[in-house]
Amino acid sequence: MKKLVLVVIDAMKPEMLERAIAAGRAPALARIAADGVYVGDVVAAFPSVTPVCAATITTGTGPDRHRIPSMNWYHRDEGRYVEYGSSFSASRQAGVLRSLTDTVYRMNAEHLAADTPTVFESLDDAGLRTAGTTYLIYRGRHEHEIAQDSAIGRVVASTLFRQAVRGPRELFYADLYASRRTGCRGQLGLPGARDQHTGCVGSYLVEHDLFDFMLFSLPDNDSNSHRNGPQAQVASIAAADRQLERLMHAGGGPDRFLREHAVIVTSDHSQALVEASVRLDLALAGFRVATPSAPAPADAELALSPSQRSAMVYVIDAERRDQLVARVVAALAELRGVDLTMWLSGTAGTRPEAAIRAPGGAELRFAPGSALLDLRGNAWDVEGDLTVLAARVQDGRLLCPDYPDALARVWEALRCPTAGDVLLSAAPGYEFVDWGGVAHVGGGSHGSLHRSDSLGALLWCGTGPDRREVREQWTLRELAPMILGHFRGRLPL
Repeated sequence: MKKLVLVVIDAMKPEMLERAIAAGRAPALARIAADGVYVGDVVAAFPSVTPVCAATITTGTGPDRHRIPSMNWYHRDEGRYVEYGSSFSASRQAGVLRSLTDTVYRMNAEHLAADTPTVFESLDDAGLRTAGTTYLIYRGRHEHEIAQDSAIGRVVASTLFRQAVRGPRELFYADLYASRRTGCRGQLGLPGARDQHTGCVGSYLVEHDLFDFMLFSLPDNDSNSHRNGPQAQVASIAAADRQLERLMHAGGGPDRFLREHAVIVTSDHSQALVEASVRLDLALAGFRVATPSAPAPADAELALSPSQRSAMVYVIDAERRDQLVARVVAALAELRGVDLTMWLSGTAGTRPEAAIRAPGGAELRFAPGSALLDLRGNAWDVEGDLTVLAARVQDGRLLCPDYPDALARVWEALRCPTAGDVLLSAAPGYEFVDWGGVAHVGGGSHGSLHRSDSLGALLWCGTGPDRREVREQWTLRELAPMILGHFRGRLPL
């Protein structure tokens, strides 16, 4: 059985990948596409931000099951914000050490649903050799202590993470965790150095035959796109490709490497150009809002969680939930830059339904049912105005190209136990200002339900189906089953 490498190129936009291949700047990716299958429209989770999508990639589930709701969210039980690093300024507002602890440790140890296994856990349970480079979701069955052969490791071990984490058999996370000495240094996971660290570690693991499955994470394309816009991705995809070439050369060159290894390459989401920003805090200034820099006051009504091109509003005063949701929806009805407003309705004892409202007041309501099928074969009962999603019905099927897999993604996001009561998707060209006052105006961003930042690239060879047409619509939920399917003969029935 071939060993399997899952390559995640953060925010890789299909058009930019195709341009890089056509220009001869991504020969490793071109080889995988030529030998295998290419899908140019794989659908991200919603919100289409990295923590949510990373959890979907590694579990095969949506946020309703893996329970990672966004980049920034409000922890109702603890009465505080969780900040996974929207920006350094946002992390400072939440507390840098707390943000680091939430991102590196608590996301996997506490926030990720305990009853939803990751691919690392499933493969570890089957006795397969798992490995992972720096990636937000790494939970596995093997214990790892902080690597203390660097100054930062010794500081972290004495101040933050005094407990071991559980990850794949071979775990390398920036310079914090290293299951063995490789000579590779990650410069603390700083943007611009992360791909190189992954390439170094991955080459070592290939050369020494240390895995059956490896997650090979290449995140620098995302940070480059945030800074320079998605149109600048050709250069950063080319840089990611060089690390993939490095992996192949460690395995004896492309021909031998691909004889011995199957490869899946995926985006976690895409990126869209940002031309203007939205201040959610100003739009809801008439409410008593909890802030990240102080404990929530006893009379706080709302918590606001802007996360790039998506946002969530939490109702803290649960007894007034329906009243406050209605007021929030009304207050945001004509806010420039908000494309879609989403919430769940239904009282206790009645079937919940989701509502989506567009500017101008048009509204669509839906719930799982039997009336219409989407492209994935899921059935829905739908009433209201389909123009909210620029959708149409054809032969009993709901077609929604501008908002791919919209109903399932919205339903999963709203049904996530840790999500807000009202979810927002930004209009094309807009981004919500985070709690640190940062927006990527002039650069790129992601998070929305819109196709512009929801459709990524997926390609594979040596595993999986032999053609893309076996599914009418591909989503990130397919990756975990594809990985486990590759090792079907080694997994318990």
